[in-house]
Amino acid sequence: MASVASWREVGTVTTSLEQRSPLKPWAGVPSELSAMFRPHLDALAEEMIEEILAGIPEYSRPQDEEYARLVRLAVEGALRQFVDLIMDPESSWEPVAAVYREIGWAEAREGRSLDILQTSLRLGARVAWRRLAAESERYNISRRTLASIAEAIFAFLDEIARAATDGYTRARAQEAGELEHRRRRLLDLLLAEPPAAAQAVADLARLAQWRVPRTVAAVVLYERGRRPFSHPSLPPDVLADVNRREPCLLVPDPEGPGRGKMLESALHDWVAALGPTVRTEDAAKSLRWARDALPLARRGILPSDRLVRCADHMPALVVFKDEELVRAVADLRLAPLQTVRPRHRERLMRTLLSCLQNGFNATAVANRLHVHPQTVRYRLHQLEELFGERLYDPDTRMELEMVLTVGLTEPPGAQSND
Repeated sequence: MASVASWREVGTVTTSLEQRSPLKPWAGVPSELSAMFRPHLDALAEEMIEEILAGIPEYSRPQDEEYARLVRLAVEGALRQFVDLIMDPESSWEPVAAVYREIGWAEAREGRSLDILQTSLRLGARVAWRRLAAESERYNISRRTLASIAEAIFAFLDEIARAATDGYTRARAQEAGELEHRRRRLLDLLLAEPPAAAQAVADLARLAQWRVPRTVAAVVLYERGRRPFSHPSLPPDVLADVNRREPCLLVPDPEGPGRGKMLESALHDWVAALGPTVRTEDAAKSLRWARDALPLARRGILPSDRLVRCADHMPALVVFKDEELVRAVADLRLAPLQTVRPRHRERLMRTLLSCLQNGFNATAVANRLHVHPQTVRYRLHQLEELFGERLYDPDTRMELEMVLTVGLTEPPGAQSND
């Protein structure tokens, strides 16, 4: 159970309740009744506490002195405040409001809903009304006055409930903030290199309420620039931090049913690259590949209109891993094409790349390039004249495919396809 002090540690609380009581029904209750009721408050408080503890087992904690103190403080404070308002409808409400904000805070911290607190308020009110009804004839309280007191009790309960809800809401908000902070720390820990100790991950995962999976995949993101900003809607088991310099996610069990579709749907406002599935302790490796893929998607080398799956683009990722070296080699390997006019040179390069990718099948190449097969054969004849026998050498063909893949793209920084 949190204490009143713990509420104060959160900071100065600003509440919608006024420092002066906003409750109006006391105007119809004779002020002299306050002196009549006050001597009975201690006995009434005992009776109310007994009824509440009997009716709500969650509140019965004989070994918890701090909890018992808070329950007593709440009941006695509410009764004194009620009588003070009878004497002076303008008396300050804040002291009791602060106690019930603390109670709402404690209920949230202990994982309960406000339903139990509402039940305790009803039990307490029932005891008070029962005692009042029994004593009304003795004190010659008229029916009209009783009606005014009843109205005041209902209004008072509403204000108590409002204060408790305020504390409850603030506690839940802070709790959510703390949980989010732990999950971001866990994300950093899992993506660290070298890998963090398994026990450290397990301990933080427990605090972050995250079950450590067997496999994961990292996702790196780049916002498409659409406004307003759209935060991806992700299931709670996905660790996410889209506010960091390099927004990223960690997806548990990425090969599970529906996981791919979930990511496609959630990330439609982002250029997103999904790293390969790895063991959880190797999450940083998945992140490295995703980091390599994202710039290629932004440059238009990989398709950016959907989720970029590294596993589907491994040849391109390997080739572009050392793009500078491949471009340097390209000048040497593609030297025969320098004798051709630039515009026709690009056509020959695209035709040669498609031939290498399709086993020199003219029909397949024609379908890929949307030209007639005879056009492909004509260009292939030109390429044979330029490259000679090297065109069909297995080692040369591998190098040519690599340098053409890179050579037909703009160098880094030449364009940005966001």
